[in-house]
Amino acid sequence: MIVVTGATGGLGGATVEHLLQRVPAERIGVSVRDVGRARHLADRGVRVRQGSYEDPAGLRESFEGAEQVLLVSGNDPTADIVRLHGNAIEAAAAAGVQRIVYTSQHGATPDNPYPPARMHLATEAMLADAGIAWTSLRNAAYGPLDEVLGPWSRTGTIAQPADGPVPYIDRADVAEGTAVVLAADHHHEGPVTLSAPTAATFDDLAEIASRLIGRTVERVVVDDERWIADQVASGVPPEAAGFMLTWHQAARAGHFAEADPLLSELLGREPRNVAERLADGIAG
Repeated sequence: MIVVTGATGGLGGATVEHLLQRVPAERIGVSVRDVGRARHLADRGVRVRQGSYEDPAGLRESFEGAEQVLLVSGNDPTADIVRLHGNAIEAAAAAGVQRIVYTSQHGATPDNPYPPARMHLATEAMLADAGIAWTSLRNAAYGPLDEVLGPWSRTGTIAQPADGPVPYIDRADVAEGTAVVLAADHHHEGPVTLSAPTAATFDDLAEIASRLIGRTVERVVVDDERWIADQVASGVPPEAAGFMLTWHQAARAGHFAEADPLLSELLGREPRNVAERLADGIAG
């Protein structure tokens, strides 16, 4: 059995949908905080059990009978995520799970200024010490492009701090690739990178956006301190603005520059590229 945590969230839920296309429903289980939100999966034959990273005993029960567990990383900035991940790893070991597949982050290196990198590295270290086979999917940035580009389609500018190349991917492709990894007979060992086959900078994205809308989209490099001030003035909490700035700083330092062909190989096709994603944003 394959048990997926976070199955009522975006990435976990999409991964379950792709798994249902590859393996029988009775071979899939989910561990969720609120079983009521997973009723649609239970109705399709998926085993639904309550489980929370804060409750190791409940996790052991939700992992019972699993050969593999997909450990979807937590994202609560107020929580001790490493401790919670440790609870899940210990519960998986106690339940006799044979492999943990973990959703990590692209560019997880000790010197990366983006704080989640250290959390993912700490989790990977616990996986390496757990005595269980493990795979860490270091996913490239897959959130909505407007989260990093800003309101470019309205303003005609990409006014952001200095950046660097990033092989942006789409969450739907990440979910499909994750499902392929879980369903495959061949297992990947340790950390692997899931990214687009090529990386793009904000200059590249401005050129692509200009072609799509038929007018110039200008790339404007904003000083870090000015960018923080502009974000706060627009209503973004200072802590959130500072957190996002570290992502830009990591990108400009090259921490997210590596592109890898593995996701294309898993999908059997090229992932959706940034031009397609920008076009969808315009259409939407």
